[in-house]
Amino acid sequence: MNKLGVHAFVWAKGWSEEECRFAVSQSAELGYDLIELAALDPNAISVDFTRRELEKHKLGATMSLGLDADRDISSGDPEKTKRGEQRLMEAMSLARDVQATHVCGILYSAFQKYAVPPTADGVARSVEVLQRVAEKAKESNITLGLEVVNRYETNVCNTASQGVELCKRIGADNVKVHLDVYHMNIEESDIASAIIETGDYLGYFHTGDSHRGYMGSGSIDLAGVFRALVRANYQGPITFESFSSKVVGQPLEGILGIWRNLWDDSRDLAAHAKMYTDAQIKAAHESQNRERSRLI
Repeated sequence: MNKLGVHAFVWAKGWSEEECRFAVSQSAELGYDLIELAALDPNAISVDFTRRELEKHKLGATMSLGLDADRDISSGDPEKTKRGEQRLMEAMSLARDVQATHVCGILYSAFQKYAVPPTADGVARSVEVLQRVAEKAKESNITLGLEVVNRYETNVCNTASQGVELCKRIGADNVKVHLDVYHMNIEESDIASAIIETGDYLGYFHTGDSHRGYMGSGSIDLAGVFRALVRANYQGPITFESFSSKVVGQPLEGILGIWRNLWDDSRDLAAHAKMYTDAQIKAAHESQNRERSRLI
């Protein structure tokens, strides 16, 4: 059974003790299994307080981050690569200490719009770094999720098939593809087929909608998405991610272009997402069962 999660940015733009307490308690009250911590700066998260709150509410955790331009391991610049590897290793230590099961996101390049294509050498350097990071992650049973994002957020990995290829190059069994419906809606010609063809490489999944608001109020065929996840026998986490100008601040607001207030009530949004996801998963299983029914 899939564990259902909600991204921390649904609740708060930072991770002060007050924000941590609120986000964790609200996520648990709504019945989520986990919360995805935003670790753009791993050193800004209080390990002890976060772990106590997670344990208090019996809530699991995953983590996500993206590297900045000064830590771009795909740049070919040795100093940037070194700083990027250090940031990723810091994230692994944080994930270990808060007992997060997954570290996902744009781990292979900078989280930015590029003006030029990636180079073969840059991708090769990224692979080398991630091989070492994967070794450290494996020591703590952590899965790395390489998030496939749209062309405005990386130049390395924009489609599910590119994500699979990158996983194969790294060659570690704890490195998986992280798919996100928002990005797939921009880059994939057939979202359902991309999910199914990713197969066993799929290790983490983000739900949402085309405008990053309430699920079902945008243009994505979410029923088809969940049917594809069931057909692919995907058993990993499914985490709801949404952004509004009411919550997120800089630098994320600027990087993602979150200029509109897509929702005001975090709890109502998250409660709706949980209910919607539960219903879609149930409907997808029922659909598959009907397809397998026999004439008696």
